[in-house]
Amino acid sequence: MTQVTAMFVMFILYGVLPAAGIYLGYRGIKKVTAPKMLEYKAMPQLGYIPEKSLPAEVKAALAEINQKGEKLRVIYGDTNNDGKIDDTDTVSETYIMIQNLMDKHIPQAVADYRRLHDLDGARADNTKIKHSDVTGKEALLEVLGTINTQFDDLLAASYHQDGQKLLVTQRYLQQRFEGSSTIDNSNTQTLQAPKISSDE
Repeated sequence: MTQVTAMFVMFILYGVLPAAGIYLGYRGIKKVTAPKMLEYKAMPQLGYIPEKSLPAEVKAALAEINQKGEKLRVIYGDTNNDGKIDDTDTVSETYIMIQNLMDKHIPQAVADYRRLHDLDGARADNTKIKHSDVTGKEALLEVLGTINTQFDDLLAASYHQDGQKLLVTQRYLQQRFEGSSTIDNSNTQTLQAPKISSDE
């Protein structure tokens, strides 16, 4: 082994490998100790917020809205029923409203509450806002409650609308098959009549 090769091996063993180990260890510790962030598929804008920074009631309301929002996006966004929302779908006002609520209004309301909470956590949860009868936490819960109710109404409307379509299809098929069975019966009787007369 030449002197240059030996120096290169020493550089790898005592320089590069320890530095890589320290870096990977630092990244691992940072990942383990980092606070858990919010994860809502329908509201990715909230992904920068640590879970610990919001009360349990708020997180529960957000989880409920997220679940309903995912369903509503598909119902009102996937208009051609191909399983994905893309340029081939027709954009409706309802879909735009749902997107605006999840992309703008909810993250803005949560950000407003967090600013209040950062000023003084106890005050945001216990002190009434001036000229109102609610605390900062209650105000946020009211906003989320209003959106949750709106989402319930949209889901109910979609259920009844699709249900009516099924009823229309059922009535159409009943009329179609009842009409065709009457025709089939008359044809069957016409065909059977000669056989009975010939036996006699």
